[in-house]
Order: sequence, then structure tokens, then C-alpha cells
Amino acid sequence: MRFVSTRDPAHAAGLAEALERGLAPDGGLYVPSEWPEYSPEALGAPGTGGRALAGLAVAMLRPFFAGSRLAPHLAAIAAEAFSFDAPLEPLDALGRLSVLELFHGPTAAFKDFGARFLAACLARLRAPSDRTLTLLVATSGDTGGAVAAAFHERPGFEVAVLYPKGLVSATQERQLTCWGGNVRAFAVRGTFDDCQRLVKEAFLDPALRERRVLSSANSINLGRLLPQAVYYAAASLAIRQAYREPASFIIPAGNLGNSLACVWARRLGLPIAEVVLAHNANRAVPDFLRTGVWQPRPSIATLASAMDVGNPSNLERLRALYPQIDRLRTAVEADTVDDEHIRERIRADFQRFGRTWCPHTATAAEVYARLPPERRSARRWVLVATAHAAKFREIIEPLIGRPVAVPDSLARLLERPVLRSEIAPQLEALRSALA
Repeated sequence: MRFVSTRDPAHAAGLAEALERGLAPDGGLYVPSEWPEYSPEALGAPGTGGRALAGLAVAMLRPFFAGSRLAPHLAAIAAEAFSFDAPLEPLDALGRLSVLELFHGPTAAFKDFGARFLAACLARLRAPSDRTLTLLVATSGDTGGAVAAAFHERPGFEVAVLYPKGLVSATQERQLTCWGGNVRAFAVRGTFDDCQRLVKEAFLDPALRERRVLSSANSINLGRLLPQAVYYAAASLAIRQAYREPASFIIPAGNLGNSLACVWARRLGLPIAEVVLAHNANRAVPDFLRTGVWQPRPSIATLASAMDVGNPSNLERLRALYPQIDRLRTAVEADTVDDEHIRERIRADFQRFGRTWCPHTATAAEVYARLPPERRSARRWVLVATAHAAKFREIIEPLIGRPVAVPDSLARLLERPVLRSEIAPQLEALRSALA
């Protein structure tokens, strides 16, 4: 299997090279040069427990690993990444609405799956004599913590986490800054878009490239996306087995990596019908689908901070798959949810379901609530719960009037000391900080 740049297919790479580079030499993002297709029967019995997910990952990702140095290690990589569950929980008696819980990993966010998978891959590609690989990570909240956890104390790696100062929750910031050792956290005086721009500029900077071996652990890296397609496959197979119908997903959307993974799973032949993107007040993608004109814009700070992205990187991959706007509109749709509706949905669904949504999951729940009744009853809908509510206690507890329980894994991280540096949103500042 070869992977090509979204900007120029002449820039092709094998899996190992694509994972180590992160970004193609022309600044494009790697996508598969061809798409295997599966029948649901070929992928075996469904299951959303860790072992079942690991087995599905091996069956589903084998063609992407074919011919790679990583091919003999796929089973071990999958077992390392999928060591916890992604439960699919019904929310009504008829099975018309379920929630896919992706927050049972060590940092209580969906990004644990992709970060651990990427770390397991890169660790098997490095030799003891290789130069240290520096992973640059721009985060709007959850990515940095997941990547830090996955790479912390791994020999041969260092991680630089860039996050927007003052624009993540207090709990998220503790997760980003509690590591030390081979993980450094930088509070950037700017927005997530500034952090993401700095990472992309760093990859293209000759001085940094000469001094360091750089890669990315953001969702621009292929190694983050491939494993995320697996839990969508598992959930869709479980629904098909139970109801003989395809699943439709409503996904909190920021940088579009998680959403793209669902679209890729459908492209591979999994029984997925509709894919609906739930955005916060950063509405560049919903506006693009409505007007056909792409206008990235500065990000806006919201309660759903991990989705505060004004220029999502993975739109480039989505447009590469669906170059014509009419085809893209049939592939996905998008809606936008402001902070007041996020608050209202957290309150309402706590009363209705007894469930405590994080602000990101609440955007998906709100988009579902807006669907016409006939559309809700015509599909098997899945809300994608991307983070544990405990990461946003300061927002949620006043809304529901009671404490939010903190998972043990998260509590242990919050007890660690904080280590961070503050930098300006310029490449020169990042270059100096890394030196």
C-alpha cells in the first residue's frame, strides 16, 4: 500500500515513511492511494470490547500495512492501542438512539486510541542508534494529553505540546502540563489556529529540519486516523447484527480527524448510512457546505474548547475524497451549536437520560434533538461521546447541580505537578524554545 499527498499524488510514501513524516513534503496530507473494500461478513463478529476491537483492527488495517516494515507487528500494535473498551450503550428501548463512549482510555478522551496506536507504530520503527524523534502537537484540549500519555518515557522520542493559553479547561491544562521528562508543554499566546500554524511552519523550516527529526502526532498524521476508523466499524457492525440496518453517526467536529475516520470506514464498505458533523460556534465547515465557498476564519473560544478550530486540517482530506461540493454534501452534513444550546442540552439530557455529557458530546446530542421526528425514527442513530464529563467539571457541575465523578486514571494525572513554558505565536519563538 502506498499513500499519496492530497496536493500532488507524485509525492508517495509507504506506511512507515508516511507515519514518520506526518506531513507530505509539499505540505499535503497523506491519503491511501487505493481503497480496499470489505463486506461486513468478512470482518468477523462485532464487539466493542478492547480485545474485539484489536482483532477487528488487524482484519481491517492489514491491507494498509501490506509491504510495510510494520506488517509483522500489526497484531501487537493493535493489542497495545485497543486495551480498553468503546462501549455502545442504548439510550432508548427501541434501539433508535445509542451513544458510543470513546472516553475510557488513560486520558478520558477518544484521542487515546489514535495516540497509542501511533506511539506503538513509531516505537517499532525506531532503532536505538536513531536520532531522537521530536513530535510536535498542536492541541485545543485533548490531543496533547493523549499524545503525552502515549509517548511519555518512551526512549527515542520527545514531545512538544502547543496549546492556546487560557483557552482550554483547567482540567485539560493540567493534563497537558503534568508530564515532564521527554514531554514539554508550551502555552502559546494565541488561538489553536496559531498553534496549528506553528506546527506546519516548523515542518517546512529548514533550520529546524536540520537540527531535529520532526514528526506530528496531530490528526494530520495517518497513524491517528486509521485506528479511529476501527471503532466506527465495530459500532456499525454491532448495530447491523442487532437490527439488520446501517448505523448513522452524529460526531462532534473540530479538526475533522474523528469525523474523517468515520467517512473512511464507510468508504471501506462498513454499514454506515449518514454522517452528521456537530460543530460549535466555529462554523467554517457548515458554512462551506451551505455556500460552496471555503472561508477559513479565526477560531472562537467556546465551552467545547477541543473543537475551537477555524481552519480544520482534515477538510483537505475530505475534499480530496469528494472534490465536487455536491458529492461532499451527499457524503456529510453539518450543523452548528452555540454555548447556550450546549448548556441547555447538558441540563436536558441529564434529566432525560441520566447521562452527563461533556460540552463536545452535547453538541452531537443537540444536533440529534433538532432532527425532525420522522428522520430520527427512520435511522439507527449513534451519538459519539468524545470525552469524559470530568474533564469539564467547572462547566458541568453548576448545570446539573451535583459533582461529576473523576475516573481513577484522570485523578492520578491531576495529582502531578505542572510544568510549562509560555511562548509567542511566532516560529522564531518555537524554534528558540525547542533549542
